[in-house]
Amino acid sequence: MLFNSIDFLIFFPIVVLVYFIIPLKIKHLWLLAASYYFYMCWNAKYILLLLASTAITYISGRLIEKIKHFEWEETKKLKMKKCVVAASLLINLGILFYFKYINFALGIITRLFAKIHIELNISVFDMILPVGISFYIFQALGYTMDVYRDEIYAERNFFRYALFVSFFPQLVAGPIERSKNLLKQLAVPKKFCFENAREGLLLMLWGFFLKIVLADRIAVFVDTVYGDYNTYPGTYAIVATMLFAVQIYCDFAGYSTIAIGAAKVLGIQLMENFDMPYLSTSIAVFWRRWHISLTSWFRDYLYIPLGGSRKGMFRKYINKWIVFLASGLWHGAQISFVVWGGLNGFYQILGEILQPVRDRVVSILHLNRESFGHKLIHIIGTFLLVDFSWIFFRANSFKEALGIIQSMVTVKNPWILFDGSLYLCGLDEKNFRLMMMGVLVLLFADFCKMKKIKIREIIIRQDYWFRWIFISASVGIILLFGMWGPSFDKANFIYFQF
Repeated sequence: MLFNSIDFLIFFPIVVLVYFIIPLKIKHLWLLAASYYFYMCWNAKYILLLLASTAITYISGRLIEKIKHFEWEETKKLKMKKCVVAASLLINLGILFYFKYINFALGIITRLFAKIHIELNISVFDMILPVGISFYIFQALGYTMDVYRDEIYAERNFFRYALFVSFFPQLVAGPIERSKNLLKQLAVPKKFCFENAREGLLLMLWGFFLKIVLADRIAVFVDTVYGDYNTYPGTYAIVATMLFAVQIYCDFAGYSTIAIGAAKVLGIQLMENFDMPYLSTSIAVFWRRWHISLTSWFRDYLYIPLGGSRKGMFRKYINKWIVFLASGLWHGAQISFVVWGGLNGFYQILGEILQPVRDRVVSILHLNRESFGHKLIHIIGTFLLVDFSWIFFRANSFKEALGIIQSMVTVKNPWILFDGSLYLCGLDEKNFRLMMMGVLVLLFADFCKMKKIKIREIIIRQDYWFRWIFISASVGIILLFGMWGPSFDKANFIYFQF
């Protein structure tokens, strides 16, 4: 079941209505049932994987909690707790590896043996990647490690914990929630709050705009060019790559915004997942603002355990590179994703190494870091670096990414920007102009956020009649200008593949 489907528009109001009618004691059971139904609408049999990961991490948490109260020496208790955490990690990551990376690993092994003239006849595993598996396994593992670190007490109620792992708004594409935030909220049944419902629905409306009107429209152009980059070389590829940066932002931020809004209606606050990433003045800042839940997860549960910055500068850079390579691999079992992650790691490490040089230049030239011009140059530079890395993310393979880059630097056809050729890449002139207007709306929204202008609060403060006119007009715009397939078919979210 997708957010941008008729099924969800029927499912969600029913869930909300029943949730606020039934007794407080069974509210979490209703949300659990709704969450499992939501997931089973995609593929019912894979609910067993979700249940298995839930059971393993629940038992791990309870065991760790019990070990803490054993009358053993502290060293023995620590060793036992580490064994439980290791077992939980191995089993869960083993499940993830089998379903997501087994064919990738076998392919690498086959090619390595082929280099030494040994042919391996290994059958490829024919299976569908369970939707959301990377998200809910990481969320469950985060809980295990939080219990181990004494940051939370192990949850005793299995059903409440199962709801934490499977909460339907963020189940299949995040945000990857922390136990310290979500479990605590799920423990307290919520009563209906008109303000929460109103703000949540406005958030959902904005998320639908980002996905249906903007991301899906841009996707038509990007898919056309990237699907046949030999026919659309040079400037076509440059424009498509720049638009893909907007597409993936709108697609993923759209999902996160709908998820946050849906949870808000139910009285639950999820963490922010995007914070004006393309207005970042450096790669480091960009990664503090992009996919915040995953970036912070890798920081807390991989970077810091590896030693973070505590073991010298060289080790710090190695740890950062490991994190970015892991992030790339998390996104997909493909060399191009690993290259994408490694490239962003290289950007960040190089930025830190060159920081003293940049500081010296600023000092010599008496530049004002706070000036608009200085910030704008850094924002543009950061965007171009990020956008270049997106080529490896979007291309179907590493070889194809190199082919696209080659066409961008060797083919010179800037005239297509002015002669109407861009209107032949899947979008006619009307839809292309609508797309650009949508991009301007996005830029305006991010600018307002940067200036701490809260658009939702401004709308809420208006008269009753104005709010309803605005909301009705927004719904009309989404329905009228949304990109729909035959019979209003819904388009998948990009991050469902991860």
